[in-house]
This record gives sequence, C-alpha cells and structure tokens, in this order.
Amino acid sequence: MGSGAVRPCPPEAKTLNFLPLALVALSAVLGFVMIRVGAMDHPGPRSSHDRPTPKGGGVGIVAAFLVGLVASGTGGTAPVAFAAGVLGLAVVSHFDDMFGWSFGPKLVAQIFAAFFVILPGYRLGLLHFPGMAVALGEGAAIALSAIWLLFVTNAVNFMDGLDGLVGGSGLIACLLAAGLAVPGSGVALTAICLAAGIAGFLPLNWPRARLFMGDVGSQPVGFVLAVLGIMLAGSPQSGSVLVMPLLLAPLLLDAAFTLLRRLAARERITSAHRGHLYQVAHRSGLSAPVVSAVYWGLTLWGGVCAWLTESLPGPIGWLGPVLCLASFVAWGLFVRRCAQRAAITRW
Repeated sequence: MGSGAVRPCPPEAKTLNFLPLALVALSAVLGFVMIRVGAMDHPGPRSSHDRPTPKGGGVGIVAAFLVGLVASGTGGTAPVAFAAGVLGLAVVSHFDDMFGWSFGPKLVAQIFAAFFVILPGYRLGLLHFPGMAVALGEGAAIALSAIWLLFVTNAVNFMDGLDGLVGGSGLIACLLAAGLAVPGSGVALTAICLAAGIAGFLPLNWPRARLFMGDVGSQPVGFVLAVLGIMLAGSPQSGSVLVMPLLLAPLLLDAAFTLLRRLAARERITSAHRGHLYQVAHRSGLSAPVVSAVYWGLTLWGGVCAWLTESLPGPIGWLGPVLCLASFVAWGLFVRRCAQRAAITRW
C-alpha cells in the first residue's frame, strides 16, 4: 500500500476490555429484533432453505461494527468516510432485502462506497509479494483497489446462501487478521469490531438458521473484509498483499470459479443459481452444517498459508498460496465426485 494508506482506527486508539462483549450483545439483541420485524425470505427452487425465514441479521452486525469504530476512538476524515461508505451500502442493501431491487442500484451503492474509502487514501499502491514488490502509479492503484473492493463485496454476497457459511468464515478471517496485525493497531481494532458483530449474529444463523444475514449484512461484511485486506497489505507486521486473499480464499475461489464457469456457459451471471461448489455439495447430500464447517476449516487453513507466506524467506513464501490453492482444488474434485454419485449433471 502506498503513502496514502490510512487506518479507520488510529493505532493509539484505546478500547475498553468489555467493548467486544458489548458489541456482541448489541448485535445479538438487534438480531432478535429482526427475527420479529425482518422481511421474510421465502424458499424457492434455487434456495438452500425449506421454510420461510426472516432476514436482516446484518442490521446488528453493521450497527455493532460502526458503534465499535466510534467507541474505539475513531477520528479524522478518512475513518468517517469509511464508516459513511459502510452505512450507505448497508442502507441500500436493506432496502434491497425488503423490495428486491435489481443488481443496478446495488452496484451503484458499491461503487460509491468504494470511492468513499479510496479517495481518502485506502488503496493498494505498493504490492508486496514473496521475494518481490510492485509499485503502482496512482491511476493503477485506484483501479486495482476499486476492483478488489467490488469483487470481494460481491463474492461474499454470492456465497451467503448456507447457514453459517459466510458468518463463520468471516468471523475466523477477522480473528486471524487481528492476530496477524500489530496489536492495538487500527487494523486489529477494525477486525475485532467486525468479528464482534458477526459473533452476535452467528448463533442465530447456525447450525439451524432462525435468521439470515441478508444483503444488509453480506455486502457490508464483504466490503469491510476487502478494506481490511488493503490495510493489512500496508501494515508494518503483515505487509504481503496476499494475506487477506488467502484468509478469504475459500469464498473468493468458489465465487471466481463459479463466475468463470457461468461466463463460459454464457449464462447470466447476476441471476440466481445453485452452481456454487458449496451449493452443489449441499445438493449432493452433505448437510449444511458440514459444508459450512468445511469452509471454516479452509479459512483456518488459509490463515496457516498466510503465515507461511509471511514467514518463509523470499520466493519460498509462494509455498503458502500454492498449498492454499491445492486445498481448494482438492475440495472441488471432492464436490465433483459427490455430484457424480448423486447424478447431478447440471451445476
């Protein structure tokens, strides 16, 4: 990350020991509220659930995250812009949950949120890879940062279709990110704030969902995780641009694989479908808790691979990404075999 790097919580910010627990409680309370007043998600032919379930659990996640940023000592123009981008994206996503908007308004909201954080300085300017570094000009840094933010936001949103999958994976990724960052830094505090919000919601969503996250949760969660990736890429302790992609590898690789496969088949990529690997695994007979647990395990393994990438000297650090990719390929081959046994021919 270049000289424009900023942090939503300054390193010197002080947070009370009880704050994470308070944020967990806030998210949980708002989750119970949304169970009563949230819009209902009715099952359809492409759904993974079989009964009407309220959605909107992301309201508690976003509220806890924003309260946490403020209570942790957030200040300055850039952190306020970051919070405003998250809030704006959450509001548009909430209306989408209620009224079922087309993809267009959601994409516009994502673009505005992206530039709310890019223009103040969150951008990928200096990319550190194992054994090498690549410096980007300002235009390229802005473009790459925008692509990263939009891709991760949508990938996480697309993957939110099975009880606990995105919530558990996001929680683990946040805790790992906080562990890889400088203790007490803006990166660590931001990750902890999001982790607390997700932790309050997750018991309502897994192993049997009483509440769905909804777009109001999945899109802001994906967006914050993407911003954390930019922040981690420039932190003193964890400087590789590969850290967050490795932590989010099971979500991002599943989404990317499915996107490319559907493009090759000339299918409309914004339409609902059941072709993600996690969906095919579930359709093949694996229970939702088991499939979600697999993605949690792959996220933990991504953390090991990220640690290897950061710890091994020079080009040897590429062993981390190679091992991470190999594990996902193994999962894909396993799902393919399950689909064949279940006579699922169309993904």
